[in-house]
Amino acid sequence: MTDQAHERFEIPPEMRSMAESSFKQAREAFEKLLANAEAAAGSIGEHGATMRAGARDISTRAIAFAEANVQSSLDYAQSLVHARDISEVMRLHGEYVQAQMRSLAAQASEMGQIVSRAALDATKPRH
Repeated sequence: MTDQAHERFEIPPEMRSMAESSFKQAREAFEKLLANAEAAAGSIGEHGATMRAGARDISTRAIAFAEANVQSSLDYAQSLVHARDISEVMRLHGEYVQAQMRSLAAQASEMGQIVSRAALDATKPRH
């Protein structure tokens, strides 16, 4: 692809509008799904007196991680819609991948700590 072809890369306004509308609908659907998941998690916590605190922590963090990851993906996709040229698309992609790798590493570390704590708590003798 020539430099001129890179500079002429544009998303037609109709496609941009349609993509923005789709992202808005996806974001709204995700927010509804998240609200329902949080309500279900709260309900389990209220009605499951025997549920261990560690399991609640794991569930809560997993939902929070999923929310953050989906939100990040939606933000990334929306930023692509507004990209002016292919070099901006490539820059945005690189930034997104790096940020996601850092985020996933931090999430894995935190989840490992929570699981370890829950396992230790489960093996403690009860009096």
